[in-house]
Amino acid sequence: MRRKDREITDKNIIDEILRKSEICRVAFFDQEFPYIVPLNYGYSQNALYFHTATKGKKLDLIARNNKVAFVIEYFSELLKYEKSCDWTTRYRSLMGVGTIEVITDFDEKKKGLDILMTHYGKTDNVYVDKHVHNIVILKLTISDLSAKQAGDWD
Repeated sequence: MRRKDREITDKNIIDEILRKSEICRVAFFDQEFPYIVPLNYGYSQNALYFHTATKGKKLDLIARNNKVAFVIEYFSELLKYEKSCDWTTRYRSLMGVGTIEVITDFDEKKKGLDILMTHYGKTDNVYVDKHVHNIVILKLTISDLSAKQAGDWD
């Protein structure tokens, strides 16, 4: 990281970003250009969990190359000043890479759904078997993670 003064190394802050953020953008390898999608997610034990349809571009790309990059933006606020060159952004974010796998086992899919639902505040989850069968859970195991911030966070 070029700006070491902006690096977040405090595990509690990193955990807060993972717990409180709502969207994770995942970049898949797609030949000439990356394919990036915003996804709802859940976090547990160094892994991010997503749900998706049983067919589609993400699954096609994962079958070819399961290495991905991701970014999670916790907060951002544009700070405007009289002088244009003084404008800045206050933010916290995470960036990382890892491998993503497709979870098809029924019980593992329900565990992934629980992680997702709990992330958004619902813990008394009841699932319709038919609906669980009609989705795929993706598990992104994080291999490298960095966090960064700018602005006043005291």
